[in-house]
Amino acid sequence: MSLFTSAYFVLLACVFFLYWPLARWRLPGLAVLLFANYFFLARGDLVYLWLIPAASLVDYLIGSALGGTTSVWLRRLLTALSVLLNVSLILASKISGAPIVLPLSLSFYAFQSLTYTLDIARKDASPSPSLLAHLTATCFFPTFLAGPITRVSSLIPQLQKAGKALDPADGGRALFLIGLGLVKKLLIADYLAENFVNRVFDFPNLYTGLEALLAVYAYAVQLYYDFSGYTDIAIGSALLLGIRLPANFNAPYSAVNIADFWRRWHITLSNWLRDYLYFSLPGQRRKVFPYLNLVITMALGGIWHGLTFNFLIWGLLHGVGLVAVRLAEARRGRRPSRIPHVLRVFLTVQFVCFAWIFFRASTLENALAMLTRIGSLTASLANVSVPLAVVLSIGILAHYIPKNWFEKLRDLFARAPFYAQAGALALLALAINYVASTGAAPFIYTKF
Repeated sequence: MSLFTSAYFVLLACVFFLYWPLARWRLPGLAVLLFANYFFLARGDLVYLWLIPAASLVDYLIGSALGGTTSVWLRRLLTALSVLLNVSLILASKISGAPIVLPLSLSFYAFQSLTYTLDIARKDASPSPSLLAHLTATCFFPTFLAGPITRVSSLIPQLQKAGKALDPADGGRALFLIGLGLVKKLLIADYLAENFVNRVFDFPNLYTGLEALLAVYAYAVQLYYDFSGYTDIAIGSALLLGIRLPANFNAPYSAVNIADFWRRWHITLSNWLRDYLYFSLPGQRRKVFPYLNLVITMALGGIWHGLTFNFLIWGLLHGVGLVAVRLAEARRGRRPSRIPHVLRVFLTVQFVCFAWIFFRASTLENALAMLTRIGSLTASLANVSVPLAVVLSIGILAHYIPKNWFEKLRDLFARAPFYAQAGALALLALAINYVASTGAAPFIYTKF
């Protein structure tokens, strides 16, 4: 069930009106959320109704055992068992020849579930006192498909608290985020994809070099609005239920280098890769190994997106970019960079967009065809319509709106009377119906 469909919002509304009358009592409130989680999973496939509860129960038992033993070898064995379980789930949802064919990726579930056992193994968290809270946290339905990846140890305390009445300001902010997510996905990302990006990447030789280059930039905008739109809806949905999720994007195309980009792009995945993969690799105290480990981490991150050379190249590019940034910073020390801020942002965007070619292209040959077409230096914008140029321009300009402007707009909406909020959402629904009448395009990250 996509977060951009009417079925999802019907589910969210039902959960909202069932949850809050019962939220003052912990067990009934948790039961409503857990039922919603499993209903959401069942819409994907009935296999999830036994697979996810079984996997969650195993991790809960492993976490309890980790919290109750000081034996080093036993703790390592239990941790390895949890890692093996969750990696197997990822592979089962990615490899077509796996014994169980799963229609939805379990990557984000596995990443989130692993935070529970790994945090306990590292003594950064304690075992959950409630099986019900653990089961609810590991497959929280707004985050199941694509995050934000939230540490289970931070979700469980929120679920354990007896629910108070929803703060009207939080309710307004939640509706604003949901509306914003729909705008990003349906009015910007899908429009760019269906009217330009997909066509150019599918048949690059039919377009000029300038149009191919513009398609790469348009894809960068499309991907950002597609994924951040999903994230806004997920965070807004959780906030409607009194749950606060971590931010996942922070104007990534404002980054001054690749390291800064990964502090702004898919923040929860970046943090997960850093905390649970990079720091777990050997040789961190040696001079060369930290740099090598950066490349390994990003290469594995690339392969996670797909077992193809394209994703491996994308990951390696970012790994090498991170190493270059770290070497430059080590050489410069505390001295500020001599490169102007605007130029650093511009160069970072060019590098990121270059790497996006391999991320988006269907094959390595397709990526090379795009690069060849761009290198042809042919110039014409005959296939770029005025509406397309307007939508792309709006997407670029909106990305660079100062953060405090966005927060003021969000808080203004949250303070507005309910009829004003309802009117704004009704106008949004009409706009979506007019512009996106063909329906939502598939969410890009569901396949990862």
